[in-house]
Amino acid sequence: MKINTKIFLVDDHSLVRDGLKLLIHKYPGFEVCGEAEDSSQALEGIHQNNPDLVIVDLFLKKGFSGLELIKDLRVQFPSLRLIVVSMYEESLYGVRALKAGAHGYVMKKESSQKIMDAIHRVMQGGVYISDSLAGSLVSGVQRSPQGINDSFTEILSDREMEVFQYLGHGKTTIQISETMGLSQKTVHSYCSRIKEKLNLSNYNELLRESVKCVEINK
Repeated sequence: MKINTKIFLVDDHSLVRDGLKLLIHKYPGFEVCGEAEDSSQALEGIHQNNPDLVIVDLFLKKGFSGLELIKDLRVQFPSLRLIVVSMYEESLYGVRALKAGAHGYVMKKESSQKIMDAIHRVMQGGVYISDSLAGSLVSGVQRSPQGINDSFTEILSDREMEVFQYLGHGKTTIQISETMGLSQKTVHSYCSRIKEKLNLSNYNELLRESVKCVEINK
């Protein structure tokens, strides 16, 4: 009897998880063995279900990011395969996710076939990213549309990048602190470090740049 590839889903939106389950179960040889909406649920469920592959979103409930979860999983389950499926632009987070330990990155706006292509490639031992990102990595000349070079995503830490994205989506520092499970003081510290790293003069410039980044990378 053929053993199915067991897949665990981590996303804070139940509709997304339901959609992924419907997609995956259409393909023989694959099954969803569990799901979670945050990191603590994910770690518990992965321990219990022993999946072969985890599909994880970048931003989760209760203050823990998908990147942090990926780093934890790489330590606790070295042989586990990991794919990020996210709404956030691959040019901003693809390399960051791979460095954290993911084996693939697919944007949610892509076709369902792309997700299955990523699953197949990663389970065969490969890495899945888009052709455009692969080409830019090989050429070494990737540039964002606003003229900031590829070091932009390297300048900010994972947490700083998360705060930057939330600002760009219109969240206040109070909302960011609640979403990320951090104190307002910590969020303000992140904002100050982002301003310094990006050579921005004040908070209004920070807001403009964060909104610009989100708009460009929609």
